[in-house]
Amino acid sequence: MRLTPRTAHDRVDGVVDGVLRARVTAPAVEGAANRALIGLIADALGVARRDVRIVAGAQSRQKMIVVDDVDAAAVKARWPGLRV
Repeated sequence: MRLTPRTAHDRVDGVVDGVLRARVTAPAVEGAANRALIGLIADALGVARRDVRIVAGAQSRQKMIVVDDVDAAAVKARWPGLRV
């Protein structure tokens, strides 16, 4: 996943080269952008925020996300072309 903070709107741009790209309005300060990203992904997949975790890249634009209670097929159906 690639995150761009401080944008005009919170949105998932889609998959580019197998990587999900997202934008959030929150700045990359004190974890605000990460929290916004977790909420964005949780809402998109219809899961609770507690089910979405950043497991690598918390201080980087490139992140690895784990979503509990969602199978890979559901994620791939939502974002075709995503490497899971």
